[in-house]
Amino acid sequence: MRGTTVLPGTPCTAPEEGVLPMHRLEVPMPNALPFAIGSFDTIGPMSRADFPHRHTFYEIVHVTAGTGAHVLDLARWELAPPHLCVIAPGQVHHWEDAVGLDGTVVLFTEDFLLDHPGDREVLRGFAGRPWLTLDDHEHDRIARLTADLHDEYRRGAEGFQSVLRALLHVLVVRAARLPVPAVAPAAPGATRPGAVADAFARLLARSDPELWSVRACADRIGVTAGYLTEAVKTATGRTPGQLVREARTHEAKRLLTHTGLTVRQVAARVGFADPAYFCRFFRRETGLSPGAFRRGGEADGGGIHHDHRIASIARPEPAA
Repeated sequence: MRGTTVLPGTPCTAPEEGVLPMHRLEVPMPNALPFAIGSFDTIGPMSRADFPHRHTFYEIVHVTAGTGAHVLDLARWELAPPHLCVIAPGQVHHWEDAVGLDGTVVLFTEDFLLDHPGDREVLRGFAGRPWLTLDDHEHDRIARLTADLHDEYRRGAEGFQSVLRALLHVLVVRAARLPVPAVAPAAPGATRPGAVADAFARLLARSDPELWSVRACADRIGVTAGYLTEAVKTATGRTPGQLVREARTHEAKRLLTHTGLTVRQVAARVGFADPAYFCRFFRRETGLSPGAFRRGGEADGGGIHHDHRIASIARPEPAA
């Protein structure tokens, strides 16, 4: 994907005021393998970044030690290692009060998944369950896999790229099998409606205001708005309009939580020219005004909470 990698030492483009930094994967030369693995120390200070930011790449983190917390989008996860964490492109995250953080960090772009394109759908499913606490057996299995990945990457022997892709595929599949008390990842869309619904989900995940309309997404996918509505309702039981509203609300929450933008500026970032209309929209969707949400309120009485459904499209439960 163009623009997802840069050469080492390339300065990060300064974001516009109030826009979260977007980090790209550093590779040793143009067209180099869009993959890296190492410890928090060898990957560098950005692996422990304590300020909210986004990536153009995937990050899988096997946390083996440390105290503090990891904040991903609107949820704060306390460290009690071992953990496995999956961060997708575009998600906002940072480490908070992290001390003694250790483990393995795996970084790669979607281009690296060319041998196993189905892994893209599996990885997107982690939006609803990005933070996994491992038991001893699971921890040992993940540790062995990441050690093999690291050794293969470090040696760079003949054929190492295909071995890395194979080992990463095993890591993704085994991670998806881990039991968690959350929504399971959506199955890849094998049918035409499922494929269209997955394409729609990918567009919403970009947080691009130009794509926050059903017609704009339909045009980008190459289908009619009517067919998009039918496909998404078949795959998810919900309308594209509902999911667009959730995506806009989720992005507004991100900006209110992680930036100092004014409510007027947040409204503009999520596609509302009229701040008053944005405030009415936000209150209707969340039960709170933008200001009240920023001050730490939530409609259910708590603060930031573990709700990750917006970032993924979940399939409806099968009929009994």
